Amino acid sequence: MKVISVIPARYASTRFPGKLMEILEGKTIILRTYEQVVATGLFEEVIVATDSKLIYDEIISNGGNVVMSKKEHECGSDRIVEAVEHINADVVVNVQGDEPFIDSESLKNLIDVFYEDLDNKIDLASLMTPINDAESILDPSNVKVIVDRENFAIYFSRSPIPFNRDLEDSVNYFKHIGVYAFRKKALIDFSKQEVTPLEAAEKIECIRYLEHGKRIKMVETQVFNFGIDTPADLKKAKAFMKK
Repeated sequence: MKVISVIPARYASTRFPGKLMEILEGKTIILRTYEQVVATGLFEEVIVATDSKLIYDEIISNGGNVVMSKKEHECGSDRIVEAVEHINADVVVNVQGDEPFIDSESLKNLIDVFYEDLDNKIDLASLMTPINDAESILDPSNVKVIVDRENFAIYFSRSPIPFNRDLEDSVNYFKHIGVYAFRKKALIDFSKQEVTPLEAAEKIECIRYLEHGKRIKMVETQVFNFGIDTPADLKKAKAFMKK
């Protein structure tokens, strides 16, 4: 099974424009993410896919592997499809460009899902981590996920799900970490489908997979991972690296 990783790197982020070129302890966020993924040793190939000449030049000047998108894309999955359409690969792992702390253990656990899926029933896999504090649960920038008894995703939302009506009952909340492993066919299928109503409402692209009947296996991780979505996240990342 050939496994590769693609890092979609869009420059014009809505909440934090240009964030991937921000400096995090001497290196840009996108370069740190790329180097972190390469250092895991899990992939036959690691590619940054970007729409930005700045990001392209940053990766090239540091000896990295990068492709420039030829089309405008609404989401990261479409950018990945363009990058891998003519590449021979069985599983494509998408690590967001703003995930400089992604760890090899979590990525290996994602990849293992497909080695264990002998009947090819899983279309894609993704990560989730427990969250317990009210601020994180209520924060719409944290996408929450609920799963069935076999850890297949039921739904993703920016709202706190599940809704804890009887507050005295214990409820588990999971934050979705935007790292995916796809069968290549699931990616290609996605690119041919229209944006779905729930995806448009929540602004969460993985909902499109659910609305079209794809099965998403969620893998729980306890390892500290966080993306850099806002300037506040960047401050938190800088503080973390100084510890």
